[in-house]
Amino acid sequence: MRLFGISRYKSCLMMVLLQLGLLALFTPSVAHAEYGDVVLNTRAEEAGMRPVIFPHWFHRIRFKCKVCHTELGFEMRAGANEILMADIIDGKMCGRCHNNNIAWGPQNCHLCHSGLPGLKTGIRGGDSTGGPGKW
Repeated sequence: MRLFGISRYKSCLMMVLLQLGLLALFTPSVAHAEYGDVVLNTRAEEAGMRPVIFPHWFHRIRFKCKVCHTELGFEMRAGANEILMADIIDGKMCGRCHNNNIAWGPQNCHLCHSGLPGLKTGIRGGDSTGGPGKW
């Protein structure tokens, strides 16, 4: 089928290229992580493990703040929570979801303990939200 003298394939190709061009035109040149990643290395390296990288942004786009910060009891300040593997294994804190039913379980160490050795505890990426208040 031809549209305006152009084959369907070329027409589709032109639409894709136009969309990519518009996307590039309206995409900011510098990206930032709105909610950032949290590095947890208070005890990890001392125990012979890599630091934990907690992808806060990944959890935040799937759940409302209250799920973790009210229902699971995480304080809303980086570094304010004492997170122990024993608690996670017992189904507390991260272990409420990371239990092999909702998400992978604690036996998959490398999925959380994925930071490069030497990373310091803290927030990487954005350390504030774009919302009405700071946390």
